[in-house]
Amino acid sequence: MSGTGTAGILEPLAPCVHCGFCLPACPTYLATGDENDSPRGRIVLMRSLATGVIAPTDSSLGDHLDRCLGCRGCEPACPSGVAYGAGLAAARQALVEVKGLPWTARMILRIFATPLLWRPLLTMARWFRSTGIPRALAGEGRFSFSMGMLAATAPSHFPASPLPRPGSARASGGASVALFTGCVMDTLFPHVHDAARRTLATNGYRVVEVQAQGCCGALHEHAGDHDGASDLARRNIAAFEGTVDFIAVDSAGCGALLKEYGHLLGTTPASEFAARVVDVTELLAAKGPRPAGPLGDDVAYDAPCHLQHAQGVHAAPLAVLGAIEGIRLRELPGADRCCGSAGIYSLLEPALSRDVLEMKLASIRDADPIPSVVATGNPGCLMQVGAGLLAEDLPVRAAHPVELLDAAYQMDGTYGPDDSHSARFQK
Repeated sequence: MSGTGTAGILEPLAPCVHCGFCLPACPTYLATGDENDSPRGRIVLMRSLATGVIAPTDSSLGDHLDRCLGCRGCEPACPSGVAYGAGLAAARQALVEVKGLPWTARMILRIFATPLLWRPLLTMARWFRSTGIPRALAGEGRFSFSMGMLAATAPSHFPASPLPRPGSARASGGASVALFTGCVMDTLFPHVHDAARRTLATNGYRVVEVQAQGCCGALHEHAGDHDGASDLARRNIAAFEGTVDFIAVDSAGCGALLKEYGHLLGTTPASEFAARVVDVTELLAAKGPRPAGPLGDDVAYDAPCHLQHAQGVHAAPLAVLGAIEGIRLRELPGADRCCGSAGIYSLLEPALSRDVLEMKLASIRDADPIPSVVATGNPGCLMQVGAGLLAEDLPVRAAHPVELLDAAYQMDGTYGPDDSHSARFQK
């Protein structure tokens, strides 16, 4: 292994003293009880890789690193400040350089690197969702669970009449904001994007559109495809060059990588881009946000790993939800723990992904009273948790925080008299 590759692994992991404080924070360790599937065990394996004790071709090394969710829940639990995520990314990149990517991952990543592939495929998936078949087929088996994941991308509420997308003229004196649209969010969750646009405009931001953007590259970076992630990063930086004050993101996984473009590419334009990236709830919380409601829902907030752990954002989504009159807001036990989605992890490691999800579902089932909504700000989490709720036939829906704020603004007439009391909720 090159000296650069060795340093990339060893330096972030150097503070680790094997204390074990990370173990209770690791979902895969809790699910398997295997020390090699814990941060401490994986650090030993990664150090062994970097120092040549274990060959990159050793199957056990790849297996245990592949089973890591990359949730980074171990980082805030670590008293020594180990940058586990950076070490993991370097180790995965080193393995890919030697072994290449599995064909399944290679195929998926190729699709998301190519808008001419992912856009029609995901658009067809959205049409299929609209038939109601995925919801009818949702269940426990692998195929049925995948149908539940697709069904879970549907809006959590439906306006009685179409609501306008706010134009750039609205709040013309406010800071300019462009929404990062991405790939999965743009095709399967356009309703969340529109909710983000409306709520931002209502809270004084000037929302503008930026063309020629695409996938953020997070799936590629997490899989060890550094070159693929870098190519996508350069495309997005070029698309947003000199356009707006802020780049708003309503996908925690996307936001985490977008904020790390400076580290990913090591260039001034990348660092300048990253400095403008803000989660949509951060922008809304900076304005209050404007009070809304009432809704009357019992809402359990579930923190996306890449919002809470990777970006360090926790108070903002709670402030957004707290602005809605009439809801009961709480966090259930394990709200800061991964749901098992982790990008394409649920496709590549379905059994362990479901084991991790079960801990989340148990917390929801055991709640007294059971919530009516689980609010979380990441598409993978919405799909994973939503599919689990459908599989267990629980009377709970998953929704993005801005969906709920948007619905409350519709209900209280903020968007105008024609929209008052217009939101109908999915059961």
